[in-house]
Amino acid sequence: MASTTATMGNLPSGFGICTTIPDILYLPELVFGGLVWILVACTLVDPANPQGWVMFVSVFCFTMTFIWMCMFAFGVHRNSGGWAAADFAYHGIAAFFYLSASVALAKVTLDNKSGLLFNYRLDISAVVFSYVATLLYFIHTIFSAIRWKSF
Repeated sequence: MASTTATMGNLPSGFGICTTIPDILYLPELVFGGLVWILVACTLVDPANPQGWVMFVSVFCFTMTFIWMCMFAFGVHRNSGGWAAADFAYHGIAAFFYLSASVALAKVTLDNKSGLLFNYRLDISAVVFSYVATLLYFIHTIFSAIRWKSF
């Protein structure tokens, strides 16, 4: 006899966030987002506008991801489907922000190719880490959407 009841999704709390997909991605998101933040802060900010956007995105996403991870770790969500939807929405917005910042940073880096070699290498590293952070947030978005659909 087939079961007609659907299984409810489950949001982890405590150390469970270190063992479940997509929550295990919080730490790499923090590491790569922090690296983007540090590398962009170390370079000459010229032009200021695109790199200012990159700094805003990296600082905002780093702070919000840390707060979000703590809220999940402390069980604030109480296994609510609304939190699963909010997790999906936040990581989707963060992935979009990081993609826009990565493209802007890559454009600025290519335009400053003739500048100081040390700054150029820092900028290249920031671009690579920014795209890695974008990928991590995108993967987190996909798995968060799958989890949200299970509620």
